Amino acid sequence: MFPNVALLEIFDFYLGTSSIHTWQTLVHVCQKWRNVIFNSPRRLNLRIYCKAGKPVKKTLDVWPPLPIKMYYDGIRNSVGDMELGGDMEDIIAALKYNDRVREIQLSDTSNSEMEDILAAMQEPFPALKNLMLKPTNEGLPVFRVPCSFLGGSAPCLQTLSLEGIPVPFLGLRKVLLSATDLNGLYLSNIPHSVYFSPAAIVSCLSSLTKLEIFELTFQSPRSRPDRESRRPPPSTCILLPALTRLTFQGVSEYLEDIVAQIFAPKLETLSITFFHQLMFDTPQLAQFISRTPRLKGHDEARVVFTERTVRVTYTLPSRILIGESEGEIKLGISCKKADLQLLSIAQVCALSYPQALIPTVKHLYILEGRYSSRPRWRNNIQTNQWLRLLRPFIAVRNLYLSEKIVPLIAPALRELVGGRVTEMLPVLQCLFLEELQASGLVWETISPFLSARRISTHPIDASHWDRDDDEWWDGED
Repeated sequence: MFPNVALLEIFDFYLGTSSIHTWQTLVHVCQKWRNVIFNSPRRLNLRIYCKAGKPVKKTLDVWPPLPIKMYYDGIRNSVGDMELGGDMEDIIAALKYNDRVREIQLSDTSNSEMEDILAAMQEPFPALKNLMLKPTNEGLPVFRVPCSFLGGSAPCLQTLSLEGIPVPFLGLRKVLLSATDLNGLYLSNIPHSVYFSPAAIVSCLSSLTKLEIFELTFQSPRSRPDRESRRPPPSTCILLPALTRLTFQGVSEYLEDIVAQIFAPKLETLSITFFHQLMFDTPQLAQFISRTPRLKGHDEARVVFTERTVRVTYTLPSRILIGESEGEIKLGISCKKADLQLLSIAQVCALSYPQALIPTVKHLYILEGRYSSRPRWRNNIQTNQWLRLLRPFIAVRNLYLSEKIVPLIAPALRELVGGRVTEMLPVLQCLFLEELQASGLVWETISPFLSARRISTHPIDASHWDRDDDEWWDGED
């Protein structure tokens, strides 16, 4: 006979490589095994597994009061790891054991189903560690969420992800203030019906000293601060000591009001998508980047035009690693018209934060997304706007242009002759053109620029460039 200690080691190893419900088979072998397993629920990481065809309440009543992990997908219709045939009553029944629920992941639910789920989540969840709620993509949510979300208390919560859930800010604020161990906060696709101010969300962040990832994205540009109520930036910032990743989608004024109030010294990745607007002026963003050590010193930038967005990405030199990842900044503008994309990104690069990022860029890539069709640029603004985009990049030595961008930007470079020969890209050394041919319209257009630079003090070599689509695709085409 194996002693209990030996059995526990064996069970620990075996269950660690098995599915979540395997322990239920082991406890039926004999009373000794049953006692060993039930005496060490934490060591063996025991969780309730709800079997198909059996009501959840009856299943939970059979076993000891073990932690509950819930998974539900509108397509697979599952709780635990087994299909339940789409019975929403099983989900509601399991939620009533709020003091035992450790994890909830409910996705692709209909609006009516999500409304019933949220109605069942009005009590405190003292053991809940991870919560993810995501209704199916049915457009704007039509359901209402009571203010007593999670009873205002989830002290063990580590990850909170709400996508398209119109939780009133009063209820959300109470939960966040109780969740002092939170390390991941994802508030995505926030509808305008539950708008909250930048100051309100910053007040919640101030208590989340362990927060590592923060995502805040809005559904539309209607979620914006009231200009008349906006106040000057505070003299001091709140410290977010653990924050490493910040993602934002919304209007620039909203982000300005947030970054003016926070200091995140360990931030490594900053991803921003602005809704299109006439003017982009983000001095607070520039200051935020300047006071964030791990977001400075980028030597590479790539501007990518896609069907829906234009995005400029700054990356650190490949030799400089921060922990296990490289620092990266992405700034995109949501806009489908190619002309407006060019106008917007040129404005951002020229006005928003040139001193914070652009002076260190030595390698500049301008390309179209791999699934993008040829943009329909307006000829009357094309040349000037391309030059405006290039102007801030005074330290660029290598310029890479993709196949569809070359014929668009070549006429702009053609104008840089005579006294203007080094007006743009003064230290440029190499021009890499995808699908470069030794003859043809593109070559004839760009040749005057190359010839003028050859007789200047800063000659340029033109070379063929083969782009690796997998290398340059960021999944946002």
